[in-house]
Amino acid sequence: MRVPSALIPLRNGTFRHLWLASVVGWLGTWLQNTGAGWLMTSLDPQPLVVAMVQAATIMPVFLLALPGGALADIVDRRVFLLGAQTWTILAASLLAILTLCHVMTAFWLLALTFAIGIGSALTAPAWSAIVPELVPREDMVQAIALNGIGYNLTRAVGPAIAGFLILLGGSSLAFSMYAISILAVISALFVWRRERRFTGLPREHLVSAMRAGMRFVRNTPAIQAAMIRTASYSIPASAPWALLPLFVRRDLDLGPGMYGVILGMMGVGGVTSGMLLPMVRGKLSRGGTVVGCTLLSCVGMAIVGVSRHWIPASFGMLLFGLGWTSAFATIQAAAQLVCPPWVRARALSIYQLAQNGALTVGSFGWGWLGGAIGIPYTFLTASVVGLLLMVVARTFSIEAIVRAKSLTVEPPAPLPEAAAPEFVPLLRNARGRIMEMAYYRVEPLQRVEFLKLMDELHHVRGRTGAVFWQVYEDVAHPEGWVEVWSMESWTEHLRETIRLSEDDRRLLAAVAVFQHEAHRPSRYLAVDPHEYLHAHPSGHPEREKLSITGPPKPALG
Repeated sequence: MRVPSALIPLRNGTFRHLWLASVVGWLGTWLQNTGAGWLMTSLDPQPLVVAMVQAATIMPVFLLALPGGALADIVDRRVFLLGAQTWTILAASLLAILTLCHVMTAFWLLALTFAIGIGSALTAPAWSAIVPELVPREDMVQAIALNGIGYNLTRAVGPAIAGFLILLGGSSLAFSMYAISILAVISALFVWRRERRFTGLPREHLVSAMRAGMRFVRNTPAIQAAMIRTASYSIPASAPWALLPLFVRRDLDLGPGMYGVILGMMGVGGVTSGMLLPMVRGKLSRGGTVVGCTLLSCVGMAIVGVSRHWIPASFGMLLFGLGWTSAFATIQAAAQLVCPPWVRARALSIYQLAQNGALTVGSFGWGWLGGAIGIPYTFLTASVVGLLLMVVARTFSIEAIVRAKSLTVEPPAPLPEAAAPEFVPLLRNARGRIMEMAYYRVEPLQRVEFLKLMDELHHVRGRTGAVFWQVYEDVAHPEGWVEVWSMESWTEHLRETIRLSEDDRRLLAAVAVFQHEAHRPSRYLAVDPHEYLHAHPSGHPEREKLSITGPPKPALG
C-alpha cells in the first residue's frame, strides 16, 4: 500500500514515536487552552482581560526564546526537554488543584498560564531542532508540516472535547487531563536514545552562546526574511485566538460546547491544509504559498466578523485554519533549512521570538480594540491589516538560494601557521580576542567579482562567530587586499571550521583563488601591555607559566 506523501516522515520509527507523544501533549494543551479561555469569561469577562489569557500563554516564548534556544544547543536536548516537561507538569497540576478547590482567581489563572507558557517557551526551540535528527533532509519540510497536522488534528477535536469536559466537570477536569497528557511526552523522551555528538571543544557558555546565535541570525538574510514574513502573518492572525471565546459567549450567545465546535473547525482546516501542502508545494513557491494562506485566513476572519450564527462563523474559522497551518509550516521550513545543527535551536528560538512576539502584541492590541469598537469590527479590521501586511512582506523572499557547485575542483584555502609550541597549552584558556588576517592579490578586472565574494564572506564570518570584520585595499599597491576579522577567544576561533555549512565552504573555495601565494593567513592574540609586563617582567612567558589576558583597556582622560 502506497503511503500518502503527507505521511512519509512517519516511516522513521523514532520520529513516529515522538510525534505520537507530541499529539497527545498537544491534545492536552488544547484542553488547557480552551478551559482557561472559557474560565476567564466567568472570572473577569472584559475583552482585554480575556485576551490576556492568550498573551500569558505566548509572552514567555517572547521573553525566554533566546536563552531557551541557547541552552538547547549547548546541553543534551533530550535531558533539556525532560526538564522543561517536568516544570510544565508541576504548573499544570497546581492549576488543576486550585480550580478543583474553587479558589482560582483571574490573577492565578494568568500566573499559572504564564508558568505553563514558560515550559512551552523552553520546549519549542528544542523540539523544532530535533526534527532534522529524526528524518532525512528530503523529508524535513513535510515533517514540519506533519507536526502542524498533528497540532491541528488535536485542535479539531481538542476544543470540542474540552467543551464536553467543562460541561461534565468544569474547567478543573480539562486541566487535570492536560496534566496527565504531559506524561506521554515525558515517557517518549525517556525511551528515546539520542546519539550524542562530540566536537572535542569545551561546551559554550550561555551568554556567549546567545551572542553567537544572534550573530548568526544577523548575518543570515534568509532567517531575517522568514521572521518578517511570520510576524506580518501573526499580528492579524492573533485576533481570533485572543477574542473568539468572548465572541462566542457574548456576540453569538453560545455555550462552551459550541465554542469547542467552532474552534475545532479551525483544526479541521489545519489538518486539511497540512495534507494538501505536498501538492501545493509542487505548484507554488514558498512565497506564493504564504500569500495564498494569508488570503484564506483574512477571508476567514472577515466572515467571522460578519457572522451572527454559528454556521458561518464555523466556516470562517475553517478557512482561517486552512491558511494557518501551511503558512507557519512553510515559513518555518524556510528558516530551518538554512540552520546548521550547532545553532539550530538558537536560530529557531529567535525566529519563534518574532512569531510569538507578534502574536503577543497582536493579542493585546486586538483585545484593546475589541473593547473600543466591538469584537466583530475588530475581526474585520484584522483582516484588512493582514492583507496590507501581506503586500508589504512579499518583498522579503523566503526562497532558499544555494551556491551552485563548480564543475572544476577549487583549490583549498591556505592554512595559517601552527601556533608556537609554548602557546599551545595556554591558548584554550586565553581571554584575549583573536585577530585573523588573510591576504589577497586581485587584478583590476577581477575587482568587482572579488568584492561581491567579500560581501558574501562578510556574512559567513559573522555566522561563524566574528565580532569584527573588514576588508582593506593596499594604497601603495592596489592589487593587494587584506581581510581582517576578530573572534572572541581562541576556542571560538577553533569553532569556526565546524560551524561552516557546505555552501560556506564552496564560497571559501571560490575566494581561495585570490589568496596571495606569498602570504599565508595569520592569527594574533590581543595582549594588554601593562598587565603583560606586570605578570612577566623578564619578558619570557614560557618560563613563567604565561598568563594571557584580554584586550587592552581604553586609556582614560
